[in-house]
Order: sequence, then C-alpha cells, then structure tokens
Amino acid sequence: MRVRRRDARELSRLYNEHVRAVYGHFAYSVSPDVAEDLTSATFERVIRAWHRYDPARASERTWILTIATNVLRDHYRRQRFRAGPSLDQNPQLLGLLERADSAAGPALPATDLVRWLSHLSNRDRQVLALRYAGDLDTEAIAQALGLSEPNVHQIISRSLRRLRAVAEEAQRQTLTGR
Repeated sequence: MRVRRRDARELSRLYNEHVRAVYGHFAYSVSPDVAEDLTSATFERVIRAWHRYDPARASERTWILTIATNVLRDHYRRQRFRAGPSLDQNPQLLGLLERADSAAGPALPATDLVRWLSHLSNRDRQVLALRYAGDLDTEAIAQALGLSEPNVHQIISRSLRRLRAVAEEAQRQTLTGR
C-alpha cells in the first residue's frame, strides 16, 4: 500500500497527537511491553483504515481509541487460546507508573494501584482507561464501546466509589497495623 505525501504528514500528526493516549489506554490492562506492541498494532490499523475515516461520525481520538479497543479485544481473544498466566492476574503497571511524567511521582505505591484496580471488572477498567488515560469524554466513550452515555457515567461513578472504598479500607488497615 502506497501512502501519499500529504497522507503521510497527516498520519504522522495523528500518531504524535494520540500515541500517549493509546498507550495509556493499554497500560491499564496489560504489561508495558504488551502495551507497546498493541499501540503499534493500533497505528498499523489506523494507517490501513485512514481512507475510511469520517470526521462527521467521530473525532480522530474517538476513532483511534475505538480501533485500540478492538485491538485489545483481539489480544484478549488470542490470549484465551494460549497457555500461560493471565495478564489480569499479573498486572505489570509498575514500570509505567515508575516512569510517570508527574514531577511529584506517583501519588501512591504502584502495587497498591494494581491491587485496587484488580477489584474492578475488565469493562470498568476499560472505561476508566478511556476516560483518564485516553482523555475521552463520556459521549466518545459511549460511542467507542457501544454504551449509552448514562451507562458510562454510571460505570465511572461506580468504579470510582469502589476504588475509594478499597483505598479507605487499605488506609484503615494501615492505621490499625494489620
């Protein structure tokens, strides 16, 4: 497939603007190495499908993160047929969190965050990833996942309440010395 010069510049811009959001989307669910591979696979699909992108249907970010969501689903489907440990049972977010851009560093130990996120379902983690790592609004998330906007609001709210409860319980255990 041959890419015209104008399209090559546009695809380069798309990559530069959205690569962090795509990687962040994957980093909520898989190890940093797998997230890099899935990010590459996403942009390969973006290049192949660029001629079909319709700005009237969705923003670039929504379109790209929808592709990323499909890449992640395909990854999980393939993983079911492979032997080895589950990525959900062995999250590898530590490397990503230790390299966080925040000057103050991560707000809590990465192991705590990994443990807290394990209390959420895959769908809940995916919605939070699209919202906070992908920086999508609820309308775009609903469109990408085929959900209603009120459902997305409910998932975010419920997930954050669950995470808050887990964090408060961990704090109580720390204070009581358990």
